[in-house]
Amino acid sequence: MSSRFENQVAVVTGGSTGIGLAIARALLAEGAKRVYVTGRSARSLDTAVTSLGERAVAVTSDVAQLPDLDRLKAAIERNGDQIDALFANAGIAGNNALGATSEADYLNIFDINVKGVFFTVQTLLPLLKDGASVVLTSSIVNNKGMENLSLYTATKAAVRSFARSWANDLKGRRIRVNALSPGFTHTPILTTGLKMDEQQISQFKEYAAGVVPAGYVAQPDEIASSALFLASNDARYVNGIDLPVDGGYAQI
Repeated sequence: MSSRFENQVAVVTGGSTGIGLAIARALLAEGAKRVYVTGRSARSLDTAVTSLGERAVAVTSDVAQLPDLDRLKAAIERNGDQIDALFANAGIAGNNALGATSEADYLNIFDINVKGVFFTVQTLLPLLKDGASVVLTSSIVNNKGMENLSLYTATKAAVRSFARSWANDLKGRRIRVNALSPGFTHTPILTTGLKMDEQQISQFKEYAAGVVPAGYVAQPDEIASSALFLASNDARYVNGIDLPVDGGYAQI
């Protein structure tokens, strides 16, 4: 394992499970001095941080709630830290049927996936070092039109757009902003968000084996490695892009 993040400070929102947890684990393995990990569930967050070790700091935070983001900022300031890498990863997924979608459904997914990403970055912006990196978790659906996913798809298109705009907005501070777009990945969202049971997950994997050129559904650590690349000095001339990590699914 390399030491690309030696003595660096990172923040990973939505880091108690799935891709976020894999990113936090990889950062620590590559030498990060401290990784702040957020999540809405104190129980799952505490479990995650216990597994990560003493250099991980748990901050219970709902990115859709601005006071929670202020508490996250305050926690980082109390330690005297500035941020080298920010992973705005927190997000939810869910199906919605056009014609039967409630306002509450709309607000819930947009508040977390769009408002949450926007205000995470804006709130923590004063703590970002000049030359820092921001990685936004989008999705390969950001340029597709999958059935019964119109809300989720629109939110992830907005996240991708943020990467373009903010790369320009923050060029004066040499802060790079990129979007990461995972493809089919086995995370808890399959059950908690998309409400799949074991049989449906099995069928999903069989489907992926046929349509994804790589032939399988990714594990979170395979997505995390690309997230770390974008945040690292290896990608110092990469800015404003959307990096699909999808086994080739959206590329053919």
